[in-house]
Amino acid sequence: AGKGKGPQRKPLFLERTKGSEILFGVAPCWLALAQARRALFRLFLKQSSGSGRPVWGEFALQAAARGVPVLHVPGRELDVLCRGRPHQGVCLEAAPLPFKSLRDAEEPQLGDGRSGSRQLLWLVLEHIQDPMNLGALLRCAYFLGVDRVVASHRNSCPLTPIVSKASAGAVEVFDVYGTDDLQGFLKAKSAEGWEVVGTVSRPGDVEDVPVISCSEFRWDKPLIVVIGSEGEGLSLETQLQCQRLLAIPPGRALHPGIDSLNVSVAAGIILHSICSQKQRHGD
Repeated sequence: AGKGKGPQRKPLFLERTKGSEILFGVAPCWLALAQARRALFRLFLKQSSGSGRPVWGEFALQAAARGVPVLHVPGRELDVLCRGRPHQGVCLEAAPLPFKSLRDAEEPQLGDGRSGSRQLLWLVLEHIQDPMNLGALLRCAYFLGVDRVVASHRNSCPLTPIVSKASAGAVEVFDVYGTDDLQGFLKAKSAEGWEVVGTVSRPGDVEDVPVISCSEFRWDKPLIVVIGSEGEGLSLETQLQCQRLLAIPPGRALHPGIDSLNVSVAAGIILHSICSQKQRHGD
C-alpha cells in the first residue's frame, strides 16, 4: 500500500543547492538553525496527519527568523534525503561546516578569566577517520569543558552531517580547528610552555617518552591531550612530541583482540580524569 505515488514524485534531493549537505536529527538541525554559523537553505519537516510534534512549530519559527524556507514532506522523502539515517522527522539543507583555521584565532582564550591560563585544556586529534567516533569525541570534549579541539587535516574525517548527529549537535556550537602540520603545532605549543601528553591504548615501550596511568597524572600548566587514530594510535612522530603518554589501566587480564577501548570512550575516561583535577586545582 502507498507504493503507487512514491516513485513518480520528483525526489527532493535532485533539487539540492550546489555544494550543500543534509543535516539530520533534531539536535543538529535545531542547533545549526539557532547558531546560523552555516549558510542555511531549506528545512524539511515530516508531514503528519495530526498536529505533528510540538517542536515543529518552534522549528518553523526559528526557520522563519533565519529566512529559511520550510517544506513539509512525507517521511520517505526524508529517508531519501538523508540516505536512511535516523532523521527523527527533520532534515536541514545547509553549507558544509569547515574546520576553523588556527591562524584566524590563534590565542583568543589565554587571557580569558573563565579558565585562567594555568588551566587551559586543548584536545588534539590525529587521523580520526570514523565520523561516529569524531562526533562522540566532540560531544565528550564539549561536555567535559575542553577549551579547544584541533584536528589534523590529513587522513581525518571532515565535519560531516554524521559527525554532527553523533556529536548531538555539539559540532554546531563548538569550534573545531584544523592544522596541516600537527607536529609543528605541538612543537610550537611546547615552546610556549604548554605540556603535551599523548595517549596509548597499551602501556608498551615508547622510546624516550614515559608512560603513566591517567589516574596518576597531575597537571599545573596549560595542557594539550593528543588522541590517535582508531587502529594505529598516535604516529611515532607525534609520540615524540609528547612529554608523557597516558594509558588507562585495564580491570582484568585481557583476551588478545579485545585489549583496547574505543577511541572516544578512552578519550572520555582520560579527559574526565584530567578535568576532575581542573576543579580541584583550579583555585
